[in-house]
Amino acid sequence: MWNWLRLAVKRHNLTKRWLMKIIDEREKNLDDKAYRNIQELENYAENTQSCLLYLTLEILGIKDLHADHAASHIGKAQGIVTCLRATPYHGSRRRVFLPMDICMLHGVSQEDFLRKSQDKNVRDVVYDMASQAHLHLKHARSFHKSVPVKAFPAFLQTVALEDYLKKIQQVDFDIFHPSLQQKNTLLPLSLYIQSWRKRY
Repeated sequence: MWNWLRLAVKRHNLTKRWLMKIIDEREKNLDDKAYRNIQELENYAENTQSCLLYLTLEILGIKDLHADHAASHIGKAQGIVTCLRATPYHGSRRRVFLPMDICMLHGVSQEDFLRKSQDKNVRDVVYDMASQAHLHLKHARSFHKSVPVKAFPAFLQTVALEDYLKKIQQVDFDIFHPSLQQKNTLLPLSLYIQSWRKRY
């Protein structure tokens, strides 16, 4: 693997700083603690998901400030959605990683998530996080006209992110609803359509 990585860095002249940020952030996160606040989660997402997108843009031969801004917001949206999606799985192992500040704001404890509570205050926590992810997608798309078209393939993950955010809204932000664990068989078609339309 390291040989492959070394070859990729050399071949595409990748910025080693992005790789080091990913490694450093993963190392800091090995203790598996809940995020203290939404900003801490976003910082983690920026230093992992967004950095992966920066590297993808470099592989595509793109060095563009607007594309980087879009990548930053998409990475943060990805981090938030990943945290939400993984909550039922982590809960089954008696772990909760949702930001503590949002939980405290709504008077929700980790135990509420462990017992799969469907109370309104639990759904309010999920709503706040989903709204933040949606906001990042909206910011990313605000750069649409300025981002080089050849960068769009790197950003197609927005289709899956938006799909999850729509589904969670349809179940009134019940993060444990069974429908959220089902695959969307139409997702590949949506990806194709967005790719054909040159949108993200």
